[in-house]
Amino acid sequence: MAGKLTEIFGIDVFNDATMVERLPKKTYIALKKTIENGEDLDPAVAEVVANAMKDWAIERGATHYTHWFQPMTGITAEKHDSFISPTVDGKVIMEFSGKELIKGEPDASSFPSGGLRATFEARGYTAWDCTSPAFLREDASGVTLCIPTAFCSYTGEALDKKTPLLRSMEALSNQAVRILKLFGHSDVTYVSCSVGPEQEYFLIDKEKYLAREDLIFTGRTLFGAMPPKGQELDDHYFGILKERVAVFMKELNEELWKLGVLAKTQHNEVAPAQHELAPIYTTANISTDHNQLTMELMKRIANHHGLTCLLHEKPFAGLNGSGKHDNWSMVTNTGKNLLYPGKTPHENVQFLLFLAAVLKAVDEHADLLRQSASTPGNDHRLGANEAPPAIISIFLGDQLADVLTQLIETGEATRSKQGGRISVGSHAIPSIRKDATDRNRTSPFAFTGNKFEFRMVGSSMSIAGPNTVLNTIVADVLCEMADELEKADNFDLAVHDLIKKTVTEHQRIVFNGNGYCDEWVEEARRRGLPNIRSMVEAVSALTTEKSIKLFGKHHVYSEAELHSRAEIEYETYSKAINIEAKTMIQMTNKKFIPAVIKYVTKLAESISTIKVACPQADISVQEDLLIRTSSLLAEAKEAAYKLTSYVEEAGSKEGKEQAFYFREVVFPAMSELRAPIDELELIVDKELWPVPTYGDILFEI
Repeated sequence: MAGKLTEIFGIDVFNDATMVERLPKKTYIALKKTIENGEDLDPAVAEVVANAMKDWAIERGATHYTHWFQPMTGITAEKHDSFISPTVDGKVIMEFSGKELIKGEPDASSFPSGGLRATFEARGYTAWDCTSPAFLREDASGVTLCIPTAFCSYTGEALDKKTPLLRSMEALSNQAVRILKLFGHSDVTYVSCSVGPEQEYFLIDKEKYLAREDLIFTGRTLFGAMPPKGQELDDHYFGILKERVAVFMKELNEELWKLGVLAKTQHNEVAPAQHELAPIYTTANISTDHNQLTMELMKRIANHHGLTCLLHEKPFAGLNGSGKHDNWSMVTNTGKNLLYPGKTPHENVQFLLFLAAVLKAVDEHADLLRQSASTPGNDHRLGANEAPPAIISIFLGDQLADVLTQLIETGEATRSKQGGRISVGSHAIPSIRKDATDRNRTSPFAFTGNKFEFRMVGSSMSIAGPNTVLNTIVADVLCEMADELEKADNFDLAVHDLIKKTVTEHQRIVFNGNGYCDEWVEEARRRGLPNIRSMVEAVSALTTEKSIKLFGKHHVYSEAELHSRAEIEYETYSKAINIEAKTMIQMTNKKFIPAVIKYVTKLAESISTIKVACPQADISVQEDLLIRTSSLLAEAKEAAYKLTSYVEEAGSKEGKEQAFYFREVVFPAMSELRAPIDELELIVDKELWPVPTYGDILFEI
């Protein structure tokens, strides 16, 4: 497979190697300047590239092309056009122009816009993103050339996830380069944010998935009692892969490698039926595209094997949910990682300045980071003692925490703790080098050697939003620092003082302890750190005066774009909870109540039969069951009625008010309905229970 892997890797990508092979040298050089330096794209260059791209795609069997974009639905979208053009003799030729490469025009009216566009305004544009390579996708419809694009309105506002991300990447690069010039790095012309998202997911049997409306309509189980065995034995975590899962992973890897996705690590996760895939890091833009492809392929390939892939953050109550750890760092065009501390970080002034910038950015904009990781599904994870808490803090580890303490207390750092070596006590096993610090799985934002790991991101989310926020808030702090340092008479003294001042003022954001303990909640409150418990509470961070000024200053979001996204977030939450509530009501009325009625009827008939056959028989167990079951049935019916009335009431509200009503009224009522149904599941005969149980789903793959 090793030889095959190197042969197939990137085979379906119009990557650098393919461009070198197929483009004239001048065209290739001009395109690379656009990609690497942000220079304007010459239409003549686009024409040549389009022709070469078309020939390459057709040779591989492509008949259609599509502008592949990422609207604010959080998933991808596409409209397919064939390469054919008519000729005068009634035949066709295959054509693809530079104009068609650069610009597309899908209907924009039905995509979320948050008020940026009126319903009757249809026109929207997709624009080629040449920094992310085009690729081929083969499925039931044939081979399609997919061209990554940005998506904007007729009046130029961003209607997608990609455009703000690209803007934020430029903002971060511009400000980081300013800082590096002050350190004498005149060779650095660009700084990119490097990202690697660890993707968690569940695999379950497709037949069982299709037997549950809650999974089909919402992606998670709205009902379900815990089986006798869950994840408490930790026997699934890093355990041997089941055969069906291994076959799925093999095909997934091969398809990802063909698309140039650097799929690296795979393993079982903590919960039964849960797994993880992690890639090698690449630029934030490409990493975002690759993660969207990964999620799409996971779903498609699972279907090939009679499986269904669940990307919801909390598919099963009582079991660990799924996150997407977003590993983020900054890398120069000369290949230097700006977050690499070196062996003696106390002497690495440049690193300490960038570290201080991140501390300040996260401390000042914790609300925005929390919002960027918000989805209705992620509300089930954050703060639930299985994922990072809802309170934003930074874990630095022993080594860096000690360096910062020295700076704060004495004004300078003179030493760095070293990792040393570990001996396990057996001569057969060599001693191993120990890192200078441990890792902290309870931290939402942890330093892990040469990068930060933003652990709050939900498994179903696009990573574009979190990285847009990260890039922008760090760019803003770097801008402030550059403004100050560029005026300094003595740079060395000024940078030293700036680092000390920054870490002293923002040390409250550093926490190396257990983020799950109750004591931390109280300590965080004492420190003044925000504790934003839900998505609907987090949305307002987008439209504060501070956020509008921040994003406007760096041309990442206009004020109108921010308000539109806030409106979309409220609407998304309301729609998600509305669908869940209606699904619960339907399943209760059409599945669970009829099933329980059958059970109590059989039970009552049994009691009557026994009484007739043997009046002296002890039937107290049956009678108790009948009373308890009938009571739970009535409780479920009353809860369903109450939930129905709340959903109807929610329909009379709009926007923020509606979202908060769903969170504060409808959501708790859903829990009230679930409780009696889950208890009934543990009583009613398995043969009568209308849906597969957790035990059926999680342990029968």
